[in-house]
Amino acid sequence: MRLRNLVRPGSPAVPARLIAVDPANDLALLQTSLRTRELPAFVPRARIGQGVYVYGFPLTQRLASTGNFTTGGVSAMAGIGDDTSRLQISAPVQPGNSGGPVLDQNGNVVGVVVAVLSTTKEEKAGERPLPQNANFAIKSAAAATFLEANGIEPNTKVRPKPLETTALADLAREFTVRVECDLPH
Repeated sequence: MRLRNLVRPGSPAVPARLIAVDPANDLALLQTSLRTRELPAFVPRARIGQGVYVYGFPLTQRLASTGNFTTGGVSAMAGIGDDTSRLQISAPVQPGNSGGPVLDQNGNVVGVVVAVLSTTKEEKAGERPLPQNANFAIKSAAAATFLEANGIEPNTKVRPKPLETTALADLAREFTVRVECDLPH
């Protein structure tokens, strides 16, 4: 896969350069000429039961190419196999949400979307129950550590007051971009 462009809806695509990759946490650091009015703050931890909000660009060939905003909650403080670097969230995500922010009610980053629990052959055959709302995010602390390890100081000045849901969507749209890649043939 080769990185091509970053796209902010309503703006022309701009080239981006891959700076660093963390394969274990499915994170990448990109450099671009795009600017944003505000960078989100990383909060040190989420809490089980906390409401979360996800913004991204899932299935852009079938869904809205201008972005998608979903809501849910923190279902578990660990991922598959008790992986403590991840959160389980119930906010709907699909391919294309990966790398997108998971925000709290104040607009602070509590995680970064990384995975959806896929169904097994037994589940598809009806022999076992299908998983529902089992989606995963890297915890914000791991994302912040990745940035620091690559010379980027993450914003830690958290927003103290809750935002209306529509304001959260507007905020997320401001700092979230679609990453375009060329897949190998």
